[in-house]
Amino acid sequence: MNTTLEKFFDMAINWLSDFLPHLLGAIIILIVGMWLSGIIARLTSKTLKRAKVGETVISFAHSFVKIGIRVLVIIAVIGTLGFNIASLITALGAATVAIGLALQDGLKNIASGITILINKPFQVGDYLSINNLEGTVSRIDIQSTRMLTLDNKEVIIPNSSMSTGNIINYSSQDKRGVFLTYHVAYSSDIDNVKKVTKSVIDNNEMILKTPEPVIAVGNHGESSMEIIVKVWCKTADYWSVYYYMQENVKKAYDKHKIEIPFMQVDIHSSKEKK
Repeated sequence: MNTTLEKFFDMAINWLSDFLPHLLGAIIILIVGMWLSGIIARLTSKTLKRAKVGETVISFAHSFVKIGIRVLVIIAVIGTLGFNIASLITALGAATVAIGLALQDGLKNIASGITILINKPFQVGDYLSINNLEGTVSRIDIQSTRMLTLDNKEVIIPNSSMSTGNIINYSSQDKRGVFLTYHVAYSSDIDNVKKVTKSVIDNNEMILKTPEPVIAVGNHGESSMEIIVKVWCKTADYWSVYYYMQENVKKAYDKHKIEIPFMQVDIHSSKEKK
């Protein structure tokens, strides 16, 4: 019995003495490899920035390089532990079809990410509207796109949705129209309304002279007329112009006694004579 235990312990010690260097080597490769993947990914981003490449390509390349290096590190770790890499790659190749079927959505997202990178329907920093969501693109990864909403919430959207959904890109053009509608009473002098509205527009330097602002009468409602106002500004100034117009048109109409109708109900009562 003692002889059997001694042989077992001898075998265990021999195995550990042979395997331990491989295990330590694998651990070192794993730690150093993961650390290097982050460094190389950051260096890639810095290099692309110096080359003045767009933020979209930089974000995608950073994610791709980091993941690619980590995959190679894992393969190296497995090889260091004594496994047959060739056999492992063959087995992985055989399993790729099954894995691909199981991860169809993931592969679609990767393919869509590459499509976004090539076609550039939007880039990091663009303000988008998609599927009732609005926000600024903060990052484009291999599988998803991240957007920050106006109230600073992060929304993560699969790239497959980004490449197939209906996207409104508010940042793709250098100027943007601010189209507004106001309501005035039928008793209002239309020429005076136009004059007052034009003075509000002329007092804001962010509003462009070309295309020329438009002030026109729109629909005739039940209790008011629509005054259609169309002005243009640089895309970055859109919200500043929008808020300026909404506030100052109201002030100007009040100052010049231009009535802005509101919903009201008149109740008439009569006393029956006895």
